[in-house]
Amino acid sequence: MAAFDNLYAGRVAQVRDFGYDAVIISGTDPHSSEYPAPRWKQVEWTSGFTGEAGDLVVTQDHAGLWTDTRYFIQANLQLAGTGIELHKTRIPGEVLIPEWLSGHFTNKPVRIAFDGLCQSVGAVKELDDALRKSYGLGGYELIDRPDMLSELWNDRPAVPHSPVEWLDEKSVGESRKEKFAWLRGEMRKAGCGSMFLTSLDEIAWMLNVRGSDIDYNPYVISFLLVTPQNVIWFVRNVSEVPSPEGIITADYGVLEDALEDRRDECGAIYIDPSTLNYHTYKLIRKFFAESEIVFGPSPVILRKAVKNKKELEGFRRAFIEDGVAVENFLYWLETSVQGGARITEWEASEKLTSLRAQIEGYRGNSFENISAYGANAALPHYSTPREGSAEIKPRGLYLVDSGGQYTFGTTDITRTVPMGRCSRLEKEDYTLVLKGMIDLTLAVFPEGTAGCQIDAISRRPLWAARRNFGHGTGHGIGFYLGVHEGPQSIRQNFNPQPMLPGMVSSNEPGLYREGKHGVRHENVVLCREEGKSEFGSFLSFETLTCCHIDTSIVVKKLLNKSEWDWLKAYNRVVYRMLKNRLAPEVARWLKKKCR
Repeated sequence: MAAFDNLYAGRVAQVRDFGYDAVIISGTDPHSSEYPAPRWKQVEWTSGFTGEAGDLVVTQDHAGLWTDTRYFIQANLQLAGTGIELHKTRIPGEVLIPEWLSGHFTNKPVRIAFDGLCQSVGAVKELDDALRKSYGLGGYELIDRPDMLSELWNDRPAVPHSPVEWLDEKSVGESRKEKFAWLRGEMRKAGCGSMFLTSLDEIAWMLNVRGSDIDYNPYVISFLLVTPQNVIWFVRNVSEVPSPEGIITADYGVLEDALEDRRDECGAIYIDPSTLNYHTYKLIRKFFAESEIVFGPSPVILRKAVKNKKELEGFRRAFIEDGVAVENFLYWLETSVQGGARITEWEASEKLTSLRAQIEGYRGNSFENISAYGANAALPHYSTPREGSAEIKPRGLYLVDSGGQYTFGTTDITRTVPMGRCSRLEKEDYTLVLKGMIDLTLAVFPEGTAGCQIDAISRRPLWAARRNFGHGTGHGIGFYLGVHEGPQSIRQNFNPQPMLPGMVSSNEPGLYREGKHGVRHENVVLCREEGKSEFGSFLSFETLTCCHIDTSIVVKKLLNKSEWDWLKAYNRVVYRMLKNRLAPEVARWLKKKCR
């Protein structure tokens, strides 16, 4: 490990050689993507940390990685020997980067550099506000250095581009024309003549277009400018991209020229500061006065989160098709391991992917498979190694978190599977997490309730046993888009967005014991109307996931009657829905599992 650690220590030293008091290296890209393309995996290149969420700060006397509870164990392992310190977020008493930097220096002026292409306007404002409070005007300097790591990263990947796939109205339930008519109405409400979109999932949804520029996400690297008369799509290799009626294509690299040419038709411009990168914002400021720029959350986020009838039909189909693949996988895994075959985590992951790939309309996995046996499952976002992955033994727990991208929907499912004899503690943890998932599934709540208000329902069984988990309970899921989307979430962090009928979200409580085991049960649920009374309108959840839950190690005394009844009924539905889609031997196996 020494040479590997020295590699990253050496890269940190190279960053210090830039000569700034601090350099901030972001874990995202120019579009604030959760999963950036290889070109923008700058935190990984500098530190060796491979988690999807993390930012790095390098000063002349310190190097620190800021990441959340999902990655603490992983970060400690990957940062060992690099000299980079872990700074924990989403915990009580957290000290985030702006606050930490504002209290770190005694010299003035403090010079802090960052790649403005990979820092949002909102993030830079938070940093600026914190530094101003501590150091005052003139006491600090923020320096935008786009692509600064390219000076050190000799083989840095290029900006990707891939063929585009245009979806028709029959596939998605709404035409581009209808979507832009709606968006222009929202722009008028905000007093704006134009809107600049930078978030790749929003652009894909608005244009009914998909691509493969980013692993696991069917996006095209691009920007989108909407004016009263035109829609201009800034995309790579514009000459190779067929332009449908009503869409003007322009090169991704000529944004500044286009803004200058079309300034007169734009009027005031609406932008979302949480996704627009700072460097592009500076370009916009060349042509728009401060009074002509309106900041606010993009209305597209909420609109695409509430699925239409056609999208919901696709989701239901996707979870049936996906359920067949996962059941075939679980049958293969159990019979192989119990039959004495040597199966590693990586081999299991590859088998599951191969089964999904047989489904018509499959476009890839929706995220990197988490295939984790035993203690490895205690890492919520474990990255399964190709070489040297653990062998799955006929005992203990195996966790697999995976999903597929299909032209008719996106899936996400976690199953924790008993591979044989399990300890009393494994059985208890398995049951308590399952109890929490069932309780949230059965929840009925008044219209206007936010996800943060129902998160505790899934945690109550664990809290009662003095146990807990650090990640959120649920996230939104896109339609043939990102497996993670907002604006809704089910987590402890305050988020005022109410749950709305038509929102599709995960339900995935967990429990992780470092060095021992991890448990997570995940179904995807649809928020739906439950009825009205004199007290108002109520909502509930419909389960979309169609794959059995193993009851062999459930501690029945920990479940109440309604929970046990739900579990039995759910498994019966799974068997009824899938039995005719499975080979006879798999159907017989599933029937036993669903008793």
